[in-house]
Amino acid sequence: MLTILGFAMIATFLVLIMLKKMSPIAALVLIPALFCVAVGQGAKLGDYVIDGVGDLAPTAAMLMFAIVYFGVMIDVGLFDPIVRGILRFCKADPMRIVVGTAVLAAIVSLDGDGSTTFMITVSAMYPLYKRLKMSLVVMTGVAATANGVMNTLPWGGPTARAATALKLDAGDIFVPMIPALGIGLVAVLLLAVVLGRRERKRLGMLTLDEALATGTAAEPETVLVGAGGGSDRIRKNSGGAGAGTGTGAGGDAAEHPAADEDTDADEDEGFKGLDPDRATLRPKLYWFNAGLTIALLTAMIMELMPIPVLFLLGAALALTVNFPHMPDQRARIAAHADNVLNVSGMVFAAAVFTGVLSGTGMVEHMADWLVGAIPDGMGPHMAIVTGILSIPLTYFMSNDGFYFGVVPVLAEAGAAHGVSPLEIARASLVGQPLHMSSPLVPAVYVLVGMAKVEFGDHTRFTVKWAALTSLVVLCAGLLFGII
Repeated sequence: MLTILGFAMIATFLVLIMLKKMSPIAALVLIPALFCVAVGQGAKLGDYVIDGVGDLAPTAAMLMFAIVYFGVMIDVGLFDPIVRGILRFCKADPMRIVVGTAVLAAIVSLDGDGSTTFMITVSAMYPLYKRLKMSLVVMTGVAATANGVMNTLPWGGPTARAATALKLDAGDIFVPMIPALGIGLVAVLLLAVVLGRRERKRLGMLTLDEALATGTAAEPETVLVGAGGGSDRIRKNSGGAGAGTGTGAGGDAAEHPAADEDTDADEDEGFKGLDPDRATLRPKLYWFNAGLTIALLTAMIMELMPIPVLFLLGAALALTVNFPHMPDQRARIAAHADNVLNVSGMVFAAAVFTGVLSGTGMVEHMADWLVGAIPDGMGPHMAIVTGILSIPLTYFMSNDGFYFGVVPVLAEAGAAHGVSPLEIARASLVGQPLHMSSPLVPAVYVLVGMAKVEFGDHTRFTVKWAALTSLVVLCAGLLFGII
């Protein structure tokens, strides 16, 4: 009976949040509370919740102060020179532009908020894609996949959820995964190079050296696009090479600007996503903020202190130094309060769900059933099974549903075969590159909306590349012995 009720509780939770009949926070609290009463243990609900809150408090603290810290770093302009540098690097080369999109999305993803990442990335890169008539689904696909890999940061959500669901330390899950995630980022950059070359070919553009080597530069029907050094591009105007198809592409190549137009205008237009005149900028404190961020990330990787303590100290120091006046500090905290409340509230609400699932014995009975259903030969490989399942499951369900509803069951099943919960938690992260393009992720609508791309077009283009990136991360985890 507990097995049936456990699966029924998870199914009810998933259906309600996927159909948007309840908010995740409300569903995490009310659904398990009702099922706790249904199994006859309603009197113990308070004990289950208190135990869960005590276990999850460090994770909630980490998320709260990490969001504040990186929000302040964006406010004061820490990432502004990086954005400008990427735009200068891109110039008018489609391949550089796509690679720049991946790099920018990965860097800005450090704040742990997908919506912020997509707003900054699209604001910076959209004018370049439009000016060269590049396919906008390339931009959205690369940005979403890069953000998906970086979304595994301890303050990004999935790692914290895995730690919450399995009562593990987020640092113990994330730090060993860094090599595999690094390989995932390399895979995204290689993907950007491939897609950029395809865009260059589709648009009929050559590097200046290629044009000179082939004699194209001497032909009167070619137009030089961009200005300066090796980033100059030659666009062929003859035939239909410049027309192309796909979202954001189209039109004849002759419509593109000539060489005497200043590409800096594009940089200025694209950079409007980070207002260079905003009042929160602190240019005199740039190197302090950069040093503080590097020191913080280094201390986290070296595990000098628990991650919640590091971000608590970092956020307090960043606020005090950059905004010494109390009204300014309050304004910065208020500016990021929505993100803080949503994320930390989710963690504490999860205490009810995980507490009831564990306290009533549901998860043990479900695991026993699952162990019986899995062939004996697959039991010792539950980490690999978890990694493979995470790819489709995190796409078709929310992170909350997967990490709070499915991962604990997989962990219990794995434990019966001697598989560590840490391995299950790490394997559960590999589906994130695909998850960030899921229709259940609100941030993806920010991405496609700002880029003026149809969600269906984005999905058709991105799913195969994001799934491939997820498999690369899983294989890298196996190769390094992390999973």
